[in-house]
Amino acid sequence: MRFDRANDRIVAVLDDGTTDSAPNMISPLLQMPETLGSVLRSDWRALVMGTAMMLALGLLAAAISIGLMGNMDEEQLAQLAYTSSIY
Repeated sequence: MRFDRANDRIVAVLDDGTTDSAPNMISPLLQMPETLGSVLRSDWRALVMGTAMMLALGLLAAAISIGLMGNMDEEQLAQLAYTSSIY
């Protein structure tokens, strides 16, 4: 499909090779769907805040787990390894 600006018409080439045209009835006030760029431009603060909060939560969880592992003796670590349900 092509837009013929000179005649304000939409021109389409059909499957059999012929062309068809119709008047342009699309309103200039039509709200087009948002693109990724427009979403990033309008909501970048919320995306940055969400990313920062998830990163902070992940770092806190990692620090807690490393701290707990550092306070265990070898017997507790071995027992934890045997009773873990990883599989």
